[in-house]
Amino acid sequence: MSDPIPQSGSPDKEPASEAQAAQNALGNTERAEPATKQDPSAPEPKPSLGRLFLDNLWAANTFTVTLLSLVLAIVVGAVLMIISDPAVLSTYSYITARPSDAFSASWTLVSEAYANLFKGSIFDPEAFSGWLNGSNGWQAVLAPISETLTYTAPLVFTGLAVALAFRGGLFNIGAQGQATVGVILAALAGFLLPLPPGLHLLVAVLAGGLGGAIWGFIPGILKARAGAHEVINTIMLNYVATYFLTWLIVQNGVQDPTRTDAISKAVDTSAQLPRLLGDNLRVHAGILLAVLATWAVAWLLNRSTLGFELRAVGANPDAARTAGISVTRTYILIMVFSGILAGLGGSNMVLGSTASALTPLVVAQIGFDGILVALLGRVKPWGVLLAGLLFGALQAGGNRMQSYSGISLELVTVLQALIVIFIAAPALVKAIFQLRAARAARLQTSLAKGW
Repeated sequence: MSDPIPQSGSPDKEPASEAQAAQNALGNTERAEPATKQDPSAPEPKPSLGRLFLDNLWAANTFTVTLLSLVLAIVVGAVLMIISDPAVLSTYSYITARPSDAFSASWTLVSEAYANLFKGSIFDPEAFSGWLNGSNGWQAVLAPISETLTYTAPLVFTGLAVALAFRGGLFNIGAQGQATVGVILAALAGFLLPLPPGLHLLVAVLAGGLGGAIWGFIPGILKARAGAHEVINTIMLNYVATYFLTWLIVQNGVQDPTRTDAISKAVDTSAQLPRLLGDNLRVHAGILLAVLATWAVAWLLNRSTLGFELRAVGANPDAARTAGISVTRTYILIMVFSGILAGLGGSNMVLGSTASALTPLVVAQIGFDGILVALLGRVKPWGVLLAGLLFGALQAGGNRMQSYSGISLELVTVLQALIVIFIAAPALVKAIFQLRAARAARLQTSLAKGW
């Protein structure tokens, strides 16, 4: 019996699959088009500047994450304003019946609050109009900027103090105590030493830096020689400095003889930092010293041999020691320089226009705020300066926001905390806004190792 004859095709070939058919069709299409071969050795064309900008506009780079962190903080702050205002919150009880009432009341509250924040820190259009029609002088136009710069100056110094220690591998949270000792010595030099005007100011400023250096040297030598952790030491020294200030104010020769409360004699006018825009505006030469200190720290870190050693120790102390760098000496110098900066920030509080005498609260919270400024500025000197400007604007505008809108001044502190939280959690910001990964972005905050 003969084998059956196949009806079609060859028995040695299987039917073509759908994938092969699609591949054959694609090959026929490609053969129909003119063949263009690219030289594999030819370099890829570089993207234009505009293309790079567009590619990174919604990418998780440092600038975008920082900007979106500010936006998130503002949005959360607006929600806190709404839920903390009983009148506005009551409109949400009947939002399904009249939603316009809730939305209108919320928008009015939030817009007025943030408008006053802007007017109190940057620019007030009403003051500008009054200057044009002659109802007020130019000082009213520059008053918001003056207040912002006044608050910014000490924050830049304490922010640089914390940032410098971070870059060296140390977590200096003792800027508050270093600023306190700095303000003590600056004030004592300001009203106890009878010196001519120019020399008196110089001595008072240097005394403030010296006070901070002494208070920074103590945890530095303990860290270098005994291995004591700088966090514990600086925390304890903060309390020591605060109570020392409280005790010193009421001593004979320091306390104002005409007062019964805890306040010292006033600093002589010869030791006061000169005001830059006249007696009616508070901004003083301390902001110029802050810019100069920012440049000096940037130069120290990036251009000097000591700065290289400092960064090497901060990156890997064991490798730095193997390379011949004295880690002990570097730790001491880091804390001394950090203390000098914090002490200069403290001296601004009594030699500038914030206060003219010692009180228990003369330093306020500039040391602790300096930690936030350093984090927001990515522990980079010029970033710290910009962060100090932002925090100074929040403090200056917060005063007007409280006076005109009835918003608690503590909300400004909440905004500062929210900004730092989002800055320190870039993965959260990236997830919320669905940001693309940036090529060369370093989103992690450059904190010290081992803190």
